[in-house]
Amino acid sequence: MYIEQGFKGREDFWRYIIGVLIIFVGWQILGMIPLMIGLVSKVDGLGNLPTDVAGMSTLLGSNMFLFLMLVSFAFGLVATFFTTSVLHQQKIVSLTTSRKKIDWSRVFFSFSLWGILSAGLMLLDIYLSPDDYVLNFKLKQFLILAAISIILIPIQTSFEEYFLRGYLMQGIGIVAKNKWLPLVITSVIFGLLHLANPEVDKLGYGIMVFYIGTGFFLGILTLMDEGLELALGFHAANNLITALLVTADWTAFQTDSIYRDISNPELGLDVFVPIFVIFPILLYIFSKKYNWTNWKERLTGEIVSKEEFLEEKIEEIGLE
Repeated sequence: MYIEQGFKGREDFWRYIIGVLIIFVGWQILGMIPLMIGLVSKVDGLGNLPTDVAGMSTLLGSNMFLFLMLVSFAFGLVATFFTTSVLHQQKIVSLTTSRKKIDWSRVFFSFSLWGILSAGLMLLDIYLSPDDYVLNFKLKQFLILAAISIILIPIQTSFEEYFLRGYLMQGIGIVAKNKWLPLVITSVIFGLLHLANPEVDKLGYGIMVFYIGTGFFLGILTLMDEGLELALGFHAANNLITALLVTADWTAFQTDSIYRDISNPELGLDVFVPIFVIFPILLYIFSKKYNWTNWKERLTGEIVSKEEFLEEKIEEIGLE
């Protein structure tokens, strides 16, 4: 009963409206101030500020740009926790999971599984297509990149999970009184948040199949496992490996990674294989490890009423 965890706090609809505004202000307004200060300090006036990722990365330096960009997500995460704790008076644990406490073993298992697999797939592609990559390793810059990435990328991905698969998933589910609508809406929003990424400009709107499909995968993980833990681990591993191992001039992450992809970008099977092959395999692995059952009910069923939910909790406490 992950969505129903929202009943442990104050779940009035108006609170979610105000909460989204607070989170947006923290993330996209207050969180962008450090980046704007950094950019303005490098140019003569606001009219000369670059608006594209490559331009900002060139102006500030890739590591500084990455740092300032990721700082905005730290503001967003703080705003999400503040909104949950103060406005909704809900504990962060119940925003995270339906379990009594956060299961960190799930986070680390998901992180390790996808980290090893994704790094292996990237290295295999480098081996099979060596002309598409150049070695970009510079020890000093890479160590700085690693420090920034290890600290801030999990914060970035955690914000996206807590906001989308946590805050919005619970809020929309409580209003809609079902599970399928929050799954669909949060997955589409996740995809749309990537609409301004340079990958979309280079590859076209077909890349949105990957982003929205990934949103569905993470949403399914959350609903089937009744918590954010697996999604938190997967998302952190995915972005961390991407930032450290391979980057390109046309991607959202402009970093001093070990390799640089110099191939001509095109929409191909590598966009669709993860969604239709790799992610289903991962879901199968997770389902076997954590004994998932009743897929239809967990993904599309109705949520119980607040009264039923609280009665069940009272009974559980009585049994203990």
